[in-house]
This record gives sequence, C-alpha cells and structure tokens, in this order.
Amino acid sequence: MSALSFVHSQGLTLPATAAPGPLRAKLVGMQPYEERLTAPRSWWFVAVLTGVALGLILLPLGTLPLLAGLVGGTALAAVAVSSYGSVRVRVVGGTGGVLIAGEARVPLEALGTAYALDAEEARAWRTHKADPRAFMLLRGYVPTAVRVEVTDPADPTPYIYVSTRSPERLVAALSAVRA
Repeated sequence: MSALSFVHSQGLTLPATAAPGPLRAKLVGMQPYEERLTAPRSWWFVAVLTGVALGLILLPLGTLPLLAGLVGGTALAAVAVSSYGSVRVRVVGGTGGVLIAGEARVPLEALGTAYALDAEEARAWRTHKADPRAFMLLRGYVPTAVRVEVTDPADPTPYIYVSTRSPERLVAALSAVRA
C-alpha cells in the first residue's frame, strides 16, 4: 500500500503541495496562498469568562437561570470571537487571478507592487501613515501585514492593507500568480 493510498483510506487529506504530479500543479496553480486570521487563544478564555460573568449576574434568580446564563453567554461570546476570527486571506490563481481579503475580491490586474511590512512598519501604516481611502483588513492581534498598491485609475483606493502572519509568503504568492 502506497503512502497516498493509506492517507485516502484513513479519510485524511493532503495539502496541495503533497498531491501527486499533475494534480499538484493544478492545485498549487489554483490557490497558491490561503490563511485564516484566527483569534488568539486569550480571546476564547475571555469568551468563557463572559459566560461565567453572565451566569453570576443571573445567580440571584436561581440555578436554572445561572446555568442558562453560563451556557448562553459563553455560546454568544464564542460565536462573536469565531466570526471575527474567521476572516480568510487568499490568492487564487488561474485566469484573472484574484486577491480575496475577507469580503473583498480584487483582481490582480488592478493591483501594483506588494510590500511586506514588519511589525513596526505595519503599525505605522495602521496609524500615522494610514490613508482614510485605503481598504484595510486589519486584525490588531496580527502584528505584520502586506500593503498592495491599487493601480486601477477608476478606483480611488490608494492601497490595500492586509494583516497576515506570513507577509513574505503572501507577497511571493501575489508575484507568482502575476508571472
């Protein structure tokens, strides 16, 4: 039994780079970059504490309201953390490559040079260098980012700022899809 057969028999999946031969080229060419900007673990702890706080607020009303507040508060806070932390950043190749940053879908033909920003540069572009016309997919818990110039003359947006944990990989993926 080959390693690939074993992986499939166990119901596992492989990343695109581990796929065999022509399938790998097709998968890698289709989506060279994907990242989910998940919320940090401490936010999940705060979600649990929110449920505990709501449970304690409802404690004078009895045990059942206490449990309902605990479960309901935790669930609502977890949904809020999950939805905020479920944003994805993707570069999809193929004909007319696209940068997908959250809800935004920007064709790569409309984009110019991409710059990887370290933590200090990213902070500067979030604060005193920021342009109010820019599109910003900003997550404060991700210290690094990528800034991509918008070259479409019909678009008033000067650049796109995207928080990412691996800015060099995102810049490389944008360059690879354009090439």
